[in-house]
Amino acid sequence: MGDLEERIYRAVTLAIRDSFGVEPEEGIVVVETPKDTKLGDYATSAAMKLARVLHKSPMEIGESLAQRLRESLPEAETITVVRPGFINFRLKQASLTSLIAQVLSQGDDYGRNDSGRGKKVLVEWVSANPTGDLHCGHARNAAWGDCICRMMEFSGYDVLREYYVNDAGNQIVKLGESLTARYFQYFGQDYPLPEDGYHAEDVRQIAEKIAEKDGDRWLTADPGERLRYFMDEGKKRELEKIDRDLQLYRVAIQSWMHETLFYANDKERIRACLDTMEKKGLTYEKDGALWFRSTDYGDDKDRVLRKSDGTLSYLTPDIANHVHKVERGYPKLVDLWGADHHSYVIRMQAALTALGYPKDTLSVDLIQMVRLVQDGVEVKMSKRTGNAITIRELCADIGVDAARWFFASKDVSTHMDLDLKLARSKDNNNPVYYAQYAYSRMCSILRNPNVPEFHPVESYDRLTDEKELLLLKKIGEFPGEVAEDAANRKPNKMTDYILSLVRTFHSYYNSTRVILAEDPALTNERLGLVRATMVTLKNALGLIGVSAPESM
Repeated sequence: MGDLEERIYRAVTLAIRDSFGVEPEEGIVVVETPKDTKLGDYATSAAMKLARVLHKSPMEIGESLAQRLRESLPEAETITVVRPGFINFRLKQASLTSLIAQVLSQGDDYGRNDSGRGKKVLVEWVSANPTGDLHCGHARNAAWGDCICRMMEFSGYDVLREYYVNDAGNQIVKLGESLTARYFQYFGQDYPLPEDGYHAEDVRQIAEKIAEKDGDRWLTADPGERLRYFMDEGKKRELEKIDRDLQLYRVAIQSWMHETLFYANDKERIRACLDTMEKKGLTYEKDGALWFRSTDYGDDKDRVLRKSDGTLSYLTPDIANHVHKVERGYPKLVDLWGADHHSYVIRMQAALTALGYPKDTLSVDLIQMVRLVQDGVEVKMSKRTGNAITIRELCADIGVDAARWFFASKDVSTHMDLDLKLARSKDNNNPVYYAQYAYSRMCSILRNPNVPEFHPVESYDRLTDEKELLLLKKIGEFPGEVAEDAANRKPNKMTDYILSLVRTFHSYYNSTRVILAEDPALTNERLGLVRATMVTLKNALGLIGVSAPESM
């Protein structure tokens, strides 16, 4: 909801209270753009929705509201009621054109809002095991989570960007053993490579770097000491590579939370968590194992916390991890997990609820599978390595901008086919190219040597063309769009907004002469509109991590 829509929404809500003494329920007051813009700039059907509650006709309710709204909405040129009860608002031209000065003065901050002020959120995403390259499935997760953070930060939320490092399980042991085998092979010696280990090229490369740095000292070292070293060195180098790839992908991580933290000091944090659960009566012993009464909190069966052999289930340190997030001052948690974690969402939310945290403490976005497709055929493997295509390879192939756009543009709750041929294309069929071309087109207008220098003016009252006003309305929607998409965690809605803004601009530009040698004053005002559109488009693209090139 843009600023103008927000003002109308508040005015209608207040008019209902004052006129009829009732508080409108959620969904009663909705402000929309009419399909036929001749009827007005905005409309609401609130009078029709109130008819059943107030036992009055929609037209009677509408006229009562309109009378009050004419007094409380100075931005409105006319407020009319039409059958069967719509209230239409035609805004004064100045209320729209004043946006230009606002946008130009705010610049890179236009769209920034305080809808999230005072709200602290910890977003955990990607969190792939540090045992190999990030692939295209991670690319979708990474783009979506980063866009969420960008929109929340722009909306005033206090956001912590976190990556949870699964480094306490058997996968790190396998990584250490795999590196050891490749290290021995580097020196021409046999060492069994685990069948269930890591055979990818990146493991071989890390082993070679260790050999180049340390020489052959580990060939005769104590096996236990050697394994610990290769585990630590492998994990460190894999995480460094993951961080480099994420930075290439324009994803910034602020906090790297290690699973091993919860095993430190004799599992101090885990034991504290289990003690709390026991005191609250949330656990019981059965068959030598410790169980969580998760069925009491909506799960389909109780879950094991400590197995009969004394080892912990994956759930246990993860509960401690989420408790630790809240204890660090983040009452709202957002996790992005693979779709195969569907049942895990319920048990983790059940654990937090059982421990006394509000039910909405943890929200989870499940990321569905993505397929890379070319000419209708799925592309699974890298031509270079024969392994899954990595983020680095994808960015080198289609570019960071295209990768970010396509993964942000489709809701992660649905399966996705990424058409590589389309993503590579340099024409208007490619939506990211279409959006970026619009920005470069605006820049080219301003670079034209025949275009006079723009000078800000007090008012832009010569902008009366219908398509100019439609473009201004679209620009005015941007701050509300940011706030709404941040609250709902929907980057795909921002890409929809960008395309709508671009289409509106192209429609205006293709039908209207911006540069009028015979009318420099009107030219100046239209240049102001172009500049305001540029600012809005650049800021919107930035929220999904896509660049705004000045030339293409």
